[in-house]
Parts: sequence; C-alpha cells; structure tokens
Amino acid sequence: MMFSLSAILIAGAVIFPVVVGEYFPATLTLERAFPASHRVEVSELVRRDRVRHGRILQTSSNGVVDFLVEGIFDPFVVGLYYTKVQLGSPPRDFYVQIDTGSDVLWVSCGSCNGCPQTSGLQIPLNFFDPGSSLTSSLVSCSDKRCSLGIQSSDSACSAESNQCSYTFQYGDGSGTSGYYVSDFLHFDSVLGNSLIQNSSARILFGCSTLQTGDLTKTERAVDGIFGFGQQAMSVISQLASQGVAPKAFSHCLRGDNGGGGILVLGEIVEPNIIYSPLVPQQPHYNLNLQSISVNGQTLSIDPAVFATSSNRGTIIDSGTTLAYLAEEAYEPFINAINSAVSQSARPVLSKGNHCYLITVSPTDIFPQVNLNFAGGASMVLRPQDYLIQQNSIGSAAVWCIGFQKISGQGITILGDLVLKDKIVVYDLSGDRIGWVNYDCSMPVNVSTTSSMGKTEFVNAGQLSDSSSFRSEAYDSLPFCILAFFVRIAILRTFQFL
Repeated sequence: MMFSLSAILIAGAVIFPVVVGEYFPATLTLERAFPASHRVEVSELVRRDRVRHGRILQTSSNGVVDFLVEGIFDPFVVGLYYTKVQLGSPPRDFYVQIDTGSDVLWVSCGSCNGCPQTSGLQIPLNFFDPGSSLTSSLVSCSDKRCSLGIQSSDSACSAESNQCSYTFQYGDGSGTSGYYVSDFLHFDSVLGNSLIQNSSARILFGCSTLQTGDLTKTERAVDGIFGFGQQAMSVISQLASQGVAPKAFSHCLRGDNGGGGILVLGEIVEPNIIYSPLVPQQPHYNLNLQSISVNGQTLSIDPAVFATSSNRGTIIDSGTTLAYLAEEAYEPFINAINSAVSQSARPVLSKGNHCYLITVSPTDIFPQVNLNFAGGASMVLRPQDYLIQQNSIGSAAVWCIGFQKISGQGITILGDLVLKDKIVVYDLSGDRIGWVNYDCSMPVNVSTTSSMGKTEFVNAGQLSDSSSFRSEAYDSLPFCILAFFVRIAILRTFQFL
C-alpha cells in the first residue's frame, strides 16, 4: 500500500433489460508507472512491500502493529497500481493508488505539509481545494458515516471544531492526517457496448493536510490512496449503501510486459471460478489456507501455521509486490521445489535468494503448486506464479523463487506474483473471494444482482483511451457495474547488482 495494500477490463454477454436502479458502470484509466526497460534494486522492492505491510497492520483492529519484513532481498516484478479519479465541481483529476488493504479514499489538499509537488511516475500531481468546488462540504462529527469510521479506526472527531478527521500511522514510520469532505466522484459509465459519460455520486473522502516519511518522496508519488477495503468508509461500501454499485469488485492483472488489466465494481462471470469463504470479522481480506501441495503431494506443514489469529493468517493483497510465506511453511516449500527439479536445474544462491540455472523453459521442469483453501478451493500456481527470471548467463537463464520468508511471523501474504493472470472476485455481500486462471488481455463478462434477485450481465470489451465506444445519455440506467479500466504498472525485468 504506500502504497500499501496497492489494479483491471472486459465481451459477448446478453443484457437483460431490467431497470432496477441507477447502477453506473464506470471507467477509470490507469497508467504505466515504469517503462519496461526500468530496473529496480531488489532491496527497494522489499522495502516498498514493507511499507505496504506496515499499512496493513497499523490499520488493523486485531492489534497486529509490528509486521515488518526485514532482511529479505529476493527479486520480483515491480508493480504500482493506480487510477485516475475525478472529484469535485468542476471535476479535477487525481491519480490514486489502488489499495485493497485500506478503506479510505484520500487525496492531497491545498496547504498540505509534506505532500509531494512532483512525481517520478511522470504524472501531474494535484491538490484538492474544498473552497474551489461548488459542491464540497465539510463532514461534522454528527455525520453517521463519521461515527462508523470511528468504530473501524478510520476517523476521529475533534470536540473543538466538530470536524470529522483522520490520522493514519504506518509501520514504516510514514503517516498522513487530514479531514473528511463530502463531494462528487465523477466517472464514465459502461452500458452494453456504449460508453456513458458524466455519471457521478456523492461520497466522503479524506483531504490530506500532512504527510510524513515515504509518503513525502517524489519517486513514486501519487495524489493519494484509493482504499478498496470492507469497512463503512470505503468507496465500495458508500456506493453500495446508496444503491449506485454492488458490494463486490473484481480484478484481473496482466502478467506480461505490457501490463494493464481489469478492475470492476461488480462480479466477473467465468464458469470455472471457485470460491473460498472470507474469515469473518477481519479488517482485511483473509482466507483460510489449509495446506500447500507440490506436484500433487501435500507438504508436511501443521495446519495451525495458517490459522487466522491476531498474528497469523493469510491475506489476499493486490498491493503487495512479492508473495510471503509464514516462517514454518517456507522451508518445506523450498525443499519440495528443490527436490522436484534436482535432476534438471542447477541451484544457485544470489544474495540469499533460492535461484536455478536452466537452459529450457521453467514450465518444462518446475512443478505445479496448489494452495488449498477452505471450501475445497484450490489456487493453481504455474511455475511463473512462484518464479521470476533474474537474468541470463550465456545460453542459460536464472530463475528465482518469488516467495519470501517472513522471519518470526505467521502471516502469509499473497501478492501480485500469485494474483496476476487470474480473475479475482471479491464478493463482499457473499463474504467470499473467488478466482480462476485467466488471460487478462481477453474480455470478461460482469454481472450484478439486484435486491429484487434479478441478475444483469454487462458485455464490455477492453476499453481504453482509443476506444470507439459510442457515448450516449440515458434517462435511466439498468443495474450495472462500476468498472475501472487500468493500465497497470508492471516491470518484468530486474537485475542484481
């Protein structure tokens, strides 16, 4: 998530013409953060994940506040996921990090202390000014949304000013504080094969007046954070409570060099999606991981290693770049991989990373890995879902294990290494998460279900700035989805120095 827990597209379905409410499918364009030729130090990748994990733990209601990953130098793809949102009247553009590990949408505001002025991502940074928006209003302590935010530690109240505010402190020492405003979120809508512009909904979001630590740095600076969490202050919860969007979202992250992908508020429909129930009463997206299998053989790991508690559990986090295993599970996993390729790959170590020198495709010699979850749901990992190519030596390639060990911790975090090239559905109304391997460059179908029990399918293709979709106005829109179409920042090349 820096930020932290830090992305998302859609062709050929039937639309049932049932008008049940103003559900707007909306499009947001994400940008590539790094050119494909850009290379980043491994230590920097891990440091960025540490920032994200610090955010996870500092905002948790279960008291896990010291989750710091130290001494890990394994390489991995650099992924920064952000989208452009429009806020206020007249609308202004803000680039915000997509973060499934926090709840609040916040952006930098005028007279902010420590907020970056420029960004190494080559995007313009803006500052929201409530006084310049014709529709902006402050949020008082008596607002029921502020009261709900206090329960989830997403807001606070000042008796002197009667103003709803927030302060977030992150595990890496960075932080932000500010106050909440109410204003319009503007977005484009997708209806069938048409792009409907100028949809909007009033939401509550944060106005940052102070940033500290890594949030002040310009290298990866954005205008703010877009929290996709479950709590009442999240945009998902707010739009669902207004009847503007379903309480569900989905993403499909492309794992190739071109990046890009799909993020929709709604459920992607694919016949082979399998689901596992969310662990109840958790502030993040926790699942019950029960076992790990390599080449069909279940590893000898005590199931209690994966049990959810105040300092254990498995978190699905699209904002974490690397994947992390609980300490007790790491060595059995590495040993199983080593055993499977002992006759075909030459093991090498690079700065403590478990790597292999091979002359053929990794899919020819490395085994399939299965992460087995509650409800009989198994997540199938191909070699490229747990390996990453470091470099080449002559005619041979060096591939390294992308899973890292969290020393002294029982947390397992499944980040982009695992989640890429999969449809992942967060069905918050059904308290479950589903997934299936998928080519995320292909179209998808999205459905929503109304309170009347009727289901609508939205047929959408891969929208982009060059889309030829027709723009129309509708007096009433059918029950649809909010869709955030993104170009995701993914770097598939890296090196050890």
